[in-house]
Amino acid sequence: MSVFASPRFLPAVMWADAASCAATGALQVAFTGALAGLTGLPAPLLMGTGVFLLVYAAAAAFMASRSTPPRTLIGLVVAGNFGWAVACIALLVSGMFAITVLGMAWVLAQVACVVVLAELQWTGLRRTRGSAGAVTGLTPAGRW
Repeated sequence: MSVFASPRFLPAVMWADAASCAATGALQVAFTGALAGLTGLPAPLLMGTGVFLLVYAAAAAFMASRSTPPRTLIGLVVAGNFGWAVACIALLVSGMFAITVLGMAWVLAQVACVVVLAELQWTGLRRTRGSAGAVTGLTPAGRW
């Protein structure tokens, strides 16, 4: 059995997603002013996304703790993670803010993290679909 097909793979990836979002969100909420000064990102953006990340971390932890991963919700998480990456890139190329080199690194680190997590989540969903198809609404061919 492949590591991707393991019944614990998706929960493990969701725990990693929850942990990374909790850490990033906590940093952004606790050190909003300092991060705004260092990154060139606006404090309201850092605070707002920090709070969102903390709420999302709780939701991801809930999904990770289920004995049967909620595949439809995890599918939405995959889309959301890719959307977050696109929004981060759009923020950088928009030129709306005088983002510092550290700010670019902060945003690009988030892009890298969510793209890797989304790919792992998508891979886990594809590899485990045969074992959970009857429960999740997937057709026998594995399509939504």
